[in-house]
Amino acid sequence: MDKYLQALKEKICSICVDSDEKGNCKMTNDECCAIEVFIDKIVNVVLSIESENINDYVNALHQKICIECRGQAEHCKLREDVNCSLDRYFPLIVEIIRETSKSVA
Repeated sequence: MDKYLQALKEKICSICVDSDEKGNCKMTNDECCAIEVFIDKIVNVVLSIESENINDYVNALHQKICIECRGQAEHCKLREDVNCSLDRYFPLIVEIIRETSKSVA
């Protein structure tokens, strides 16, 4: 999982709205990065699907990971406000995990 997390941090943190210009996280102790919290499940979800349709991945994300999140209500306020790092960057996350899995194998 370390290789996946490292690859995600290198490519996501540098563009994340919750980071500074150097890619350092600006989240407070009261907040958490969904990518870090759910890394194992994210990788498992992505690697369990083989599809060219990103909606297949998004549906699995919502069914298997979002259900455990504190914003899990039927209408997730974090998603609606584009304030969930996992949901915001999910297409890129899928791409990074798929690329990383090729180098890990």
